[in-house]
Amino acid sequence: MIKYYRTMDHQIHEISEPMEGTWISLIHPTAAELAKIATDYKIDIDDLRAPLDEEERSHIEVEEGYTLFIVDVPTTEERKEKEYFLTIPCGIILTEKVIITVCLEDTAVLADFKNGRVRNFWTFKRTRFILQILYRNASLYLQYLRIIDKKSDSVEKQLHISTKNQELIELLELEKSLVYFSTSLRSNELVLEKMLKIDKIKQYPEDEELLDDVIIENKQAIEMADIYSNILSGTMDAYASVISNNLNIVMKVLAIITIVMSIPTMIASFWGMNVPVPLAHSAHGFLILVIVSLILTIFGGYILGKKNMF
Repeated sequence: MIKYYRTMDHQIHEISEPMEGTWISLIHPTAAELAKIATDYKIDIDDLRAPLDEEERSHIEVEEGYTLFIVDVPTTEERKEKEYFLTIPCGIILTEKVIITVCLEDTAVLADFKNGRVRNFWTFKRTRFILQILYRNASLYLQYLRIIDKKSDSVEKQLHISTKNQELIELLELEKSLVYFSTSLRSNELVLEKMLKIDKIKQYPEDEELLDDVIIENKQAIEMADIYSNILSGTMDAYASVISNNLNIVMKVLAIITIVMSIPTMIASFWGMNVPVPLAHSAHGFLILVIVSLILTIFGGYILGKKNMF
């Protein structure tokens, strides 16, 4: 899908045809749409396809007539009525007349610009627009990291009540999301550091200041991702130890019960043999054996209890 946007009268508008200062948004584009943009703006079609590869790493390519920026952006995915977090690549192409974004899906980063939720935003201020996208991207990482932290706290509270596999699986998914975020943020950091060396990005003092803000926001997101990841990893290890300890306690109790119950079983086995035994002809033999079995069982349980076996 291809759409054209331009800022007019301090508001973002969707337009039918591109012009100078237009933002061209490509969301999961077809081969024909990629070919059209590649021809119209003299862009290598492989550069347009690169952001559509989910495994594409973050990087910058400076070509004749345009510059390609690929960064990882956070997004969500719903599976089995649960929301999971992951990252996908997003391409930003800076040309002499327009800005082109290429992405597999309409992420929240770009949706904020399309819906007019970003202040002081103009499509014709191309370098500033790129920096605003990157700043919004880093802010979205921070927002999702806070959501992940709240989700992990909620799952931990559920684990205090019931140690089910479902809660542990949810914690594992959150830990995977944090790993994805941390890896993507570090890749984006390399892109931001390389942007410091590109003169066209730092043409104006306010743009250079905004780039510094983006770098700081990205570093903060990296630190938060690392902290939450370490906390969640420690929590997973702690719960694994608790579950293992609970299992050991249950197995120990079952073993003790088996030992104690083997006493009356052994006595009953002796008196069940087809050989002469004491009290075989006594009218109160059965009652005596039951009482003796109970006494020995209680005594055995008392001895094990004294040794703190329970």
